[in-house]
Amino acid sequence: MTNITEHRATTPATARPGTSGPRQTPGRQLSLAAARRTALAAQGFARPRPHRPAGVTQIRDLIGQLGLVQLDSVNVFCRSHYMPVFSRLGPYDRSALDLIAAHSSAAAAAADRQLIEYWAHEASLIPVDLYPLLTWRMARADLEAWAPVVKLAREQPDLVARTLKLVTEQGPVRASATGAARPARKPGQMWNWHDGKIALEYLFYAGQVAVAGRINFERLYDSPDRVLPADVLTRPTVPEADAQRQLVRIAARALGVATEPDLGDYFRLPRAASKARVAELAEAGELIPVGVEGWTQPAYLWPSAPQPDEVSARALLSPFDSLIWYRERTERLFGFRYHTEIYTPAPKRVYGYYVLPFLLGDALVARVDLKSDRRAGVLLVQGSFVEVGADPSHVAAELAVELRDVARWLGLNEVVVRPNGTLAASLAATIQ
Repeated sequence: MTNITEHRATTPATARPGTSGPRQTPGRQLSLAAARRTALAAQGFARPRPHRPAGVTQIRDLIGQLGLVQLDSVNVFCRSHYMPVFSRLGPYDRSALDLIAAHSSAAAAAADRQLIEYWAHEASLIPVDLYPLLTWRMARADLEAWAPVVKLAREQPDLVARTLKLVTEQGPVRASATGAARPARKPGQMWNWHDGKIALEYLFYAGQVAVAGRINFERLYDSPDRVLPADVLTRPTVPEADAQRQLVRIAARALGVATEPDLGDYFRLPRAASKARVAELAEAGELIPVGVEGWTQPAYLWPSAPQPDEVSARALLSPFDSLIWYRERTERLFGFRYHTEIYTPAPKRVYGYYVLPFLLGDALVARVDLKSDRRAGVLLVQGSFVEVGADPSHVAAELAVELRDVARWLGLNEVVVRPNGTLAASLAATIQ
């Protein structure tokens, strides 16, 4: 497994830590189309999907290339972390990803864990080697964790200590093992965690406990020394600025070409740190300042980023796919305005509850609201919408192929298109 915490500078670093260096003037100019193709290639969309189902090695290498995959609890269509692999590699055995992430009862004690969970972007699966680069964030738990978590840790230190003792003595444990009662959900509340769960989440954010795996998507908490490989636990602490520079390198490689806010958002760096680290890497020659057609902010090119002349992708994208999770960048790259409406009241939704953009070639050409009716064995297309300027007949034909493929992969026997949206009629006629 490649050690992604290594410094892989293409030129020697000369910037002094803590200094921003002189202002970078972009010497190269990229067309918007070239920037889009560069971004797609960096995210793994420029290569054809393998003819055979991807195995553990290909899945691991892809996530290493991306740096992380985001987790999300919504399961109306498919768990979000499964989709980025399918979008790039096509149908694969999801148990292979479960194995290296310890996301099943059979895998929870597996010795070949290669992914671990932490707050990297949001809750994410990251390569184990990346974990030491986030210890600076763990040290800031009292400053950066959510307000209710920090409040409980400050006001109930005895509960936090008892919870840590429970995990140390009995882990891995579920949140229910704390014995705390779940409060009644309040209107508009996203989570109704009990105090035991909140204490566990504080300890997790602070790195005092780790996630040993998930069963039915429920976290199992354990001591880091029983979860992480010994060689990771015994590595020297990475200084904060060095760790952040390496995270920016990983982000730059995964994005191909990006502005400073794009790079900082990838691992959710504090804005001041993002500005400083990007400036240092640009001064050192590790990021190439470029101008991108139509972008008002300067951009930075990863020196070894592939720049293909053509991208022939076809993929449905999870709302939490790293290609599109920073919505400002998505609009700049693709002219595609995207907003997740999961938490929007149904009468106010424009496109639907769980809407996936459809990538065709190097453009986002449509969006579909999908739901898996697992009992009936049906993939429901609740709504389908074509983007202005795209050919509905061509988009419908390509989207129909992708929908059939994803339905088979999910074990669903039929695709049903409901008459909702500007693409619905063409898609329904094509998919029959």
